[in-house]
Amino acid sequence: MRAGAVIAAVVLAAGVGAAVASSGARRSGTTAHVAAPSPSPAGHARAPRARTRPALVHLTIAASGDLLIHSPVWQRAAANAGGRGYDFAPMFRLIRPYIAGADLALCHVETPMTPRPPRGYPVFNTPPALARAIRSTGWDACDTASNHSLDLGQYGIDETGAALHRAGIAHTGSFRSAAAARRPLLLHAKGVTVAFLAYTAVSNGQVQPHPWSLNTASAPRILRDARRARRAGADAVIVNLHWGDEYRSAPSAAQLQLARALARSRAITAIVGQHVHVVQPIRRINGTLVVFGEGNLVSNQTPACCAPGAQDGLIALLRLRVVPGHRARLTRVDYVPVWVRHPDYVVVPVWRGRVRGLAPLGELRASWRRTVGVVGRTRHYAPWTGARP
Repeated sequence: MRAGAVIAAVVLAAGVGAAVASSGARRSGTTAHVAAPSPSPAGHARAPRARTRPALVHLTIAASGDLLIHSPVWQRAAANAGGRGYDFAPMFRLIRPYIAGADLALCHVETPMTPRPPRGYPVFNTPPALARAIRSTGWDACDTASNHSLDLGQYGIDETGAALHRAGIAHTGSFRSAAAARRPLLLHAKGVTVAFLAYTAVSNGQVQPHPWSLNTASAPRILRDARRARRAGADAVIVNLHWGDEYRSAPSAAQLQLARALARSRAITAIVGQHVHVVQPIRRINGTLVVFGEGNLVSNQTPACCAPGAQDGLIALLRLRVVPGHRARLTRVDYVPVWVRHPDYVVVPVWRGRVRGLAPLGELRASWRRTVGVVGRTRHYAPWTGARP
């Protein structure tokens, strides 16, 4: 994070909790709480604090792919912890500069986290220790809307939210109450308010415990929520979608149809997506940049089981330009190709990994070719080779 920047996560939902620790506070060693204003001494009204910001703000938001915790992944986390629980943080140490160095960082939690014994595919349960690794790596907020959100029913949704809340991570996409589902998640960075909205367009056939338990994707619903977020004060609206056909790099007809409907709206600043477990293109649609698929961030998937690109992923660096009095504009997307190293499940930035010899050179070269070949390179988006965002 740039020096002097202050980031706070505000959850405008009754069921989420009274306070969320901010990423900026974590990185500076303090904790910020957001709660209802306390009364002023002697009954005097407290004057509102003016919020100032420079004439022009440049904001970088990092968004990453699926945290898909198969059994071998959590078993490795147990080995990392040396018999004292689970430690996922070593898997993300090489990408931490891109996550912690961004002004805001968004993650995608694919699987429920509860205190029950961990399980892998097809019905997942991930150790809640993953939430601590999310915090220590530098993510500010995560979406929890996926085709596995309902693997453990409403209990899984509630416990996942509780684990993230205890770790100081804001979250959206699945909810413990109707009130929480109605209100947008707003994040603050460098005086800019960013709404983070999340939905899933795919499911595994589970029945929702309540109509509000999980955000399901439809254009009218997303557009309504984006407009509500704007009315709540958002300068930018980032929409996260769990969508597409698994192991297909080309966006499906349903993805394209939904992307076109959303990209026509001035209420939406950027669209990012996951689910298909391989990377998909970045494309400019109706003037809006759409990151169709970020692939896997970490998983046990390999070409042997799934697809040649199953170990590939990307971290999208959304570059926003904000002028006071005007809506934020996404000027470009830089992306960091990543590759999951086995058997320790360390996520390796491909370019830096090639330079520093962090994985077999042939594997990293092939991963780079696959990712850049699919995602593309234009004046609006290109691979990023820097050591930080």
